[in-house]
Amino acid sequence: MARRALTTTATAFATAAALLLTACGGGDDASSDDIKGAGDNSPRPTASKSSAAPDVKRPVIKLPGSFQLKFENWTSSDPVEQAVLDDGKEQLRAGYEAIIENDPDSKNRAFYDTKNGFLQSRQWIKSYTDKNLAVIGKLPVFDPKVTLSKDKAAASLSYCTDESKASTRNRKTGEVKGNPAGTDPEVFYVISMGKSPQGVWQAVSARSERGGCPQ
Repeated sequence: MARRALTTTATAFATAAALLLTACGGGDDASSDDIKGAGDNSPRPTASKSSAAPDVKRPVIKLPGSFQLKFENWTSSDPVEQAVLDDGKEQLRAGYEAIIENDPDSKNRAFYDTKNGFLQSRQWIKSYTDKNLAVIGKLPVFDPKVTLSKDKAAASLSYCTDESKASTRNRKTGEVKGNPAGTDPEVFYVISMGKSPQGVWQAVSARSERGGCPQ
């Protein structure tokens, strides 16, 4: 669970995604279910399945070893909170799979979004694919916090990322770019989530704030 949370006041996710690396994330270097410190560094494709709602057939998300995502302290003693964390993790992974595979209509990402949530996700994915950009490097995802509604049918998942070792790569030219000098590499996210009839926690909307992470 997260150590603490900030306010959810933030700029719209789609606006923030227009920045070079905002919302940048990706695959880890072993199983993408790894917590920081586990796994090896072999540059092979990675895949994982969520442990939430185990009776539901879930897509297998595959990411290359060139894009490494580290989920730090991504655990909770509460099983409902853990289910939110598991599906939130796969939702993020599916988005970067879509960017890397140049697929803004990704069915895997749509699985972890509501209909309206996927419209927002698609806009974010296209902010990369329309510019022929893929993502590479390493990106930690840390300080997760889950807040559940009273009936436990809705949740808010917040977390931070550190983009200091992540970059974009142009598919045509091979040009690699990181964030501009002076840009805060940490981004704070708040994901509103709802539980589908099948028991999958799906993203309804997302917000981000660059430089808003706990210090």
